[in-house]
Amino acid sequence: MPMDSNKSIHVAMYPWFAFGHFIPYLQLSNKLAENGFKISFFVPKGAISKIQHGNLHPNLIAFVPINVPQVEGLPSGAETTSDITVRQFGPSLATAMDRTKTDIQLFLHQIKPDFVFFDFAYWIPGLAKSLGIKSIQFTIVSAPTLGRHTVHFKHYPAGDLSEEDIMRHPPGYPDSSLILHPHEVRTFGRRRTLIFGSGVLLCDRYLRGLIESDAIAFRSCRELDGPILDYIEREFGKALLLTGPLIPNFPTSDLDERWNTWLGGCKAGSVIYSAFGSETTLSNDQLHALLLGFEQTGMPFFLVLKLPAGVDSLKAALPEGFLERLEGRGIVHDGWVPQQKILEHPSVGCFVSHCGYSSLLEALPNDCQLVLMPIVEYVTPRRLSSVLKVAVEVEAVEADGFFSKESVCKAVRTAMDVNSEAGKEIRANRAKVREIFLNKKFESSYIESFCQKLGDILVQ
Repeated sequence: MPMDSNKSIHVAMYPWFAFGHFIPYLQLSNKLAENGFKISFFVPKGAISKIQHGNLHPNLIAFVPINVPQVEGLPSGAETTSDITVRQFGPSLATAMDRTKTDIQLFLHQIKPDFVFFDFAYWIPGLAKSLGIKSIQFTIVSAPTLGRHTVHFKHYPAGDLSEEDIMRHPPGYPDSSLILHPHEVRTFGRRRTLIFGSGVLLCDRYLRGLIESDAIAFRSCRELDGPILDYIEREFGKALLLTGPLIPNFPTSDLDERWNTWLGGCKAGSVIYSAFGSETTLSNDQLHALLLGFEQTGMPFFLVLKLPAGVDSLKAALPEGFLERLEGRGIVHDGWVPQQKILEHPSVGCFVSHCGYSSLLEALPNDCQLVLMPIVEYVTPRRLSSVLKVAVEVEAVEADGFFSKESVCKAVRTAMDVNSEAGKEIRANRAKVREIFLNKKFESSYIESFCQKLGDILVQ
C-alpha cells in the first residue's frame, strides 16, 4: 500500500498500565507515524511526562490522558504498575482499568479512529464493534509463550487440572520437544486460576481478546518464531500482523562517565552484564547466589537490580565481605542505566537476563552471548536455548525453581568458552540471528507489510 494512502488511517492505542507495555506500543506508534498514520495514545495522565520523550512524531502522535479511578485495594494515586507491588495490587489496578470503559467509549466516539489496539482491556473488541471500529489485540507477550499457554487454556478451559495435564502441550503445538520443569508447571497452574481484576481470570483477558478481536498483532518475526506464529494463526483463524522485533530507536541517555570509564578499563568481550528489569525483585538469598556465582567466574561484572524487600541499602544487600573481595572487579547498581548503551559496549561479552521479552529482543542484535535465567517467563528462553540454540540457560534448583551460585557460574563459563563445542555452536547460531537483525531492510519490510495488512483489514 503506498504511503500516501495511510495518511487518513487513525489508530488508537490502549495498553495495560505498565511502562513495559507503554514502550512497545509507543515504538509501534512511531513506526506507524513514519508511514503517515495518525495515533491517539491513551495513557494515565501521570505517566505522560515519563514517556513523551519517546514520541518521535508529536505532529502525528497525541497522548490522551486517562483518569485512573480509585478502587478498593488500590493505593491512593496509583496509576501504573511502577506505583504498586504487582503481586499484591495488580488485580486492583486491572479493575481500575476496566472501570475506564465509559471514558474510553466516549473518547472513541469523539475521535472516531479506524483501529484500536489493546492488550489487557478484553472488553475493547465489543466496544469497538458497536462503534464501527476495528480492534487489534497487540500483545507484548512473546508468541511462544502465548502459543503454549493461552492456547492451552483454550483447549482446557475449566476445572482443576493435574500437573500431568498442564505438562501436556496443546494439540498441534509445534515445539513438542520443549520440556517444562515441574516448578514451571506449578507456576502455570497458579496463573491459570489467577483472577486479575473485575473477577476475570488473567488467561481470559488474553483469550477473549484473541477470539473477539479483528486481528492479532505480535512483536515478532518469522525468522525466530515462524512455526509458532503459523500455529497461532490456525488456532484463531484470523489475520496475524507482525511488527518485527521493534528495537527501540528513540533517544536514550549517554552512558554515565563512571560506567564508561570502568567498562573502558576491561578487556573486549570480558564483562558480564546482568539486569532484572523494573518490576523483578530478587530475594536476599537469590541475590547472594547470583553475586557469588559471578564472583566464582573470575570475570568482571556489572549488575543492575532493585533492592530486595526489607533491605534499605545496597551495602546491606550484599554478601558479607563481598565488596572487599572484589577490589573493583564488579559493579552492583540499584538505579537505572541505559541498557542499550551497555549492551553495545565492546567490553560486554555476556548478558545474564531475567528473560523479560523486551530485554531479550534488545540483546539479540548485539554481539554479547546470552545467559538466560527464566524468572519472568520460561517458554521463550527455553525455545532460545533448546530449540534455536542461541543461548545458555541457567539450570534451576528444582526445589524452588531458582538457581545456585554453581549453576550461575557454569552457565556463564559455558557461554563465554570460545573453544568448547557448545560455545562454538551457540556463537555460530547467535551470529546468524544477529546478521538477520542488523539487515537494514529487516524491520522495515515487516512494518511495510504490517501497514499493508491494516489497509486490507480496513476495507474488508
